[in-house]
Amino acid sequence: MSNANTPPPLPPRAPADPASAGPALAGPGSPQDVPPLPGASPLDPATLPQPIRDELEAPDPVAIDTASDELKDGLNRCPKCGSTDIRQKPGGDLLICLYCRNEWHSARVEEEFGLGEGLDQLQGTVIASGARDIAADAASLMTFKCTGCGAEVTVNTENAMTARCHWCRHVFGVNEQVANGAVPDALLPFHIKKDDAVARIRQFVAKRQLFALKAFKEQFTPENVVGVYLPYMIVDGRASADVAGHAEIETRRYTRGSGDNKKTYYDADVYQVERHVDFTVDDLPLESSTERGNLDTRVNTNNIINTILPFDTKNAVKWNASYLSGFTSEKRDQDVERLRPRLEDQLLSIARAQVEDSVDRYDRGVRWEQERLDVHGTRWVSMYLPVWLYSYHQPGRNGGLLHYIAVNGRTGETMGSVPVQQWKLLLTALTVGTFLEGIALWILANST
Repeated sequence: MSNANTPPPLPPRAPADPASAGPALAGPGSPQDVPPLPGASPLDPATLPQPIRDELEAPDPVAIDTASDELKDGLNRCPKCGSTDIRQKPGGDLLICLYCRNEWHSARVEEEFGLGEGLDQLQGTVIASGARDIAADAASLMTFKCTGCGAEVTVNTENAMTARCHWCRHVFGVNEQVANGAVPDALLPFHIKKDDAVARIRQFVAKRQLFALKAFKEQFTPENVVGVYLPYMIVDGRASADVAGHAEIETRRYTRGSGDNKKTYYDADVYQVERHVDFTVDDLPLESSTERGNLDTRVNTNNIINTILPFDTKNAVKWNASYLSGFTSEKRDQDVERLRPRLEDQLLSIARAQVEDSVDRYDRGVRWEQERLDVHGTRWVSMYLPVWLYSYHQPGRNGGLLHYIAVNGRTGETMGSVPVQQWKLLLTALTVGTFLEGIALWILANST
């Protein structure tokens, strides 16, 4: 077997700009205490090293204003008659006035703000107004003064985004982008109706009833499914990655020994492999709710939500609270910086996938030992995505396990977790297989 030398380390990242590390405590004699020299010229970014120059010349963090001027008074009026009794037309993206039956379509956010352009030119961090950092002291209660009768109407953004004036029946929506994470830049309206979602969930469970927990089957009521808008950050990005490691090509395979002592050996040529890739990502979704982003399979099945991706985010429309009538929603509680590590993990996974085709010849596989990711630019947009959810709590140790069955509100893709009776799994394994196979299956089911 031939061996290659250990691959040289990748070149280190350039040091971060000290100015970006935040304010420091300045003591006597600190450079912060020294006034600028008289007549000193302003700092020229062109004279600085490339990483620092890029950071200084990057666009401001908040660069896209997605607020709708026509909605800032909290009212969404019919463009034909001025009524505020607006709903989404079931099965489509149209809004309909319940007074004059006028129908119209909200502008698509990608076309309105050019979000599908310039991926290969992204630089720095660009944040839409609905994706700004959440103000720690932002209140959940918002009070509106009705323009029809002057009464005050309060909306609790923890659990509602619309309200009706109790005097003149004007319908208010939280359309102003307040700094508490409640109002995103855009949303993707439901297309799948509740009856359809119920049928899909019922069909999903029917195929798994043989092993389902008895209590689950007795309490299964798919009509209790809830339509909910879940908060996501939709990210565009431009990045590059370097990966290095060792790869093997098998040259000979042979066996030695006999019976129980028989072993297979192989010889292989070992190669040092390095790859560089530049790439862009378009509309990468990241959960921006701490609760939904918790993928601890010991207490919940939130990972089910990821299995019903993707969503057709290209068809998302500008934020309008009228679309939320009849649905619930969850509020974003994660800022861009807290989501950045998760973004970088996904970008690195994409980079690995990008170089897979170039290492096909190494039939023994590749072991990547060094990886480096450089994110050159990102664009963040806060968006609501539609999901039909059915939940069931299975009692047990440490609070039990919360099972979900989810239906993509656009495509109807359905996936879920159904609690099982472990003894039935064991009995089936013993019937169709060997005793040892049944024990292994029982151990696997018991451990989850």
